[in-house]
Amino acid sequence: MVLFELIDFDILRVIWWVLLGVLLIGFALTDGFDMGVGALLPFVAKTDVERRVAINTVGPVWEGNQVWFILGGGAIFAAWPPLYAVSFSGFYLAMFLVLAAFIVRPVAFKYRSKRDSATWRSRWDWALFAGGAVPALLFGVAVGNVLLGVPFYLTEDLMPMYPGNAIMKLIGLLRPFALLAGVVSLSMLLMHGAAWLSLKAEGPVAQRARAIGTKAGIVAAGAYALAGLWLAVGIDGFTLGAVVPNGPSNPLYNEVTRGGSWLAAYGERPWIVAAPALGFIGIAMAVLGLRAGREVSTLLWSKLGILGIISSVGLTMFPFILPSTLDANSSLTVWDASSSHRTLFIMLVVTLIFMPLILAYTAWVYKVLWGKVTEADVTENTQTLY
Repeated sequence: MVLFELIDFDILRVIWWVLLGVLLIGFALTDGFDMGVGALLPFVAKTDVERRVAINTVGPVWEGNQVWFILGGGAIFAAWPPLYAVSFSGFYLAMFLVLAAFIVRPVAFKYRSKRDSATWRSRWDWALFAGGAVPALLFGVAVGNVLLGVPFYLTEDLMPMYPGNAIMKLIGLLRPFALLAGVVSLSMLLMHGAAWLSLKAEGPVAQRARAIGTKAGIVAAGAYALAGLWLAVGIDGFTLGAVVPNGPSNPLYNEVTRGGSWLAAYGERPWIVAAPALGFIGIAMAVLGLRAGREVSTLLWSKLGILGIISSVGLTMFPFILPSTLDANSSLTVWDASSSHRTLFIMLVVTLIFMPLILAYTAWVYKVLWGKVTEADVTENTQTLY
C-alpha cells in the first residue's frame, strides 16, 4: 500500500477543511485585535503619547499575527486550488484593497514617529485606522457573499468565468446582506481590539477602549442575530445531491440544487448549534467584562465569541465552500474542490511537524511581551520603535 493511502481521501478532505478553518480563525483571533486597535486608534487616544501607547500594544506582535493570513492563503492555494482560482479571480479588486491596507499598515507603524510633526503623525494614524477598518469590514462582506452565493460558472475545462468588469464585480459584492455581515465583522473586531487595549494599556486609553468596545459588542451581537434571522427567512440555501466523498475534484460531476434554507443544516446536525451559542455567549461575556474592567478573561471571552461566529458559517454551509448563483452545479464543495490525495497527505505531514513549532514560538513571544504598555514606556524608553 502507498503511504498516503493510510488516510482515506474523504477524511483528508475533511481534515483540510477543518485546518483551513483553524487558520482563518487563528488569523481573526490574533491579527483581529491588531485590526481592531488600528480602527479604534483615532477614538481611544487623544494625544500623541496616548496614540503611541495604543500602537505599542500591537507593534511588537502584528507581524507574527499576520502570518496566519499568509498561511491561510497558502492553504487555499495548495489544498483547495479551485477555490483559490475562483475566489481570487472574482474578488481580486476587493483583495487588492485588503492587501493595500495591509501594506499601508506596516509603513505607518515604521514611519509615523520618524518626524516630530503633528500633521505627519496624524496622517499616519489615519492610515493605521484604514489599515484596520478596511480589512475588518471587507472580510465580513466576503463571508456574506459566500453565504449568498457568488455569480460565477465553470467551463468544461474548469475555467472560472465572471460577468462584468472589475468595478462592477466590486460593486456587486456590496449587497445588503453582505454589508450586514461586514458590520458583524467590523464591530466584532472593534470589540476584540478594545479587549486587547483593556489588557495591555492603562489610564484613559483603556477606559475609552472599554466604553467603545462595550457598544461595539452590543452592535456585533445584534447584527449577528439579524443576519441569522435574515439567513433563515430571506436567503436560499444550496443542497448537494448524491455525494461521492472519494470522487475526483471536478464540481461539474455533482448535482446541486438551490432552494430551502441554509439553517436546515441545524435539523440534520443539531450539534452545530453550539457554534452560534458560543458566539453569543462569548460576545455577551466580553461586553460584561469590558464594563466591569476585567482584563484577561475579557480577551478570552472575546476570542470565544469570534470562534463561535466564524465556525458557525463553515458548519452551516458544510459541505459547500463557495456556491454559485449562475450555475448551481459549478458550486465548490469539500468533496470536489481539493488537491489530490497524495498532495493533501504530504501537506498534512508537513503541518503536523511545523504547526506545533509555530504555536510554541507564538506562545513564547506573548510570554516575553507580557505586561502593560505605559506612558512612561513610550516617553522614557529610547528603544521604543513606534
